[in-house]
Amino acid sequence: MDARPDRQVARAKERLDAGDPYGAIHLLREVVATGRAFADAHHLLGLAYSAIDQRAEALAEFDRALELNPRYVDALLNRAVTLNELGRTDEASAAFGAAQGLGAVDHTGFSAPVASRLANMHAELGEAYAEAGGARQAIQQLEAAVALRPEFLDLRYRLARLRLGNGDAAGARRDLEEILVARPGHTAALSSLGMACYLMGDATAARAAWEVCREKSPSDPKIAAYLRLLERLGR
Repeated sequence: MDARPDRQVARAKERLDAGDPYGAIHLLREVVATGRAFADAHHLLGLAYSAIDQRAEALAEFDRALELNPRYVDALLNRAVTLNELGRTDEASAAFGAAQGLGAVDHTGFSAPVASRLANMHAELGEAYAEAGGARQAIQQLEAAVALRPEFLDLRYRLARLRLGNGDAAGARRDLEEILVARPGHTAALSSLGMACYLMGDATAARAAWEVCREKSPSDPKIAAYLRLLERLGR
């Protein structure tokens, strides 16, 4: 599997757009199985299930997307449609109402759908800069994305990884700690937090983060290698 969940999700979207919901489901289940799935992955999986009339499974995925991002308008709307299809009309009406409420202007000065779209556009431009070798510009774009939608943990995680790769371990640590406050079980963020702490010279915090990772994924060779490194260094 691609090490980048966002790329795997992009591939799944291509499969769904091409009329292959089963292929999309296969790819998205791989992402979900890693424990690194963000709201977009669950929402897309819900759409794929809807395409093959597995409405109960679709509803569960929309619910999961909204647990991770309660302001996800598309997930609210698709949840409402699915509830209506299941005959749960009162719940569907409430979901439609909640989606309409998110159309109001929020702290960004834009409506929620517009702010979310702008955040994703900043993120896409950031990826383009990153692929072109423009790390500084990529970080600036991801910072703008996170400012618009701090609750989009996938964007904050990507920003943290960019900071880490650009030598800003302290900035990466701040972002990763905020992700883990919102989603304590995010092992990828926890593993990256260990690296940020190590690069800052905080071996105790690095070991603590990696020990938790080992408890969650005992067979992960990368975590085992990090802990062996600390042992060799006497940390």
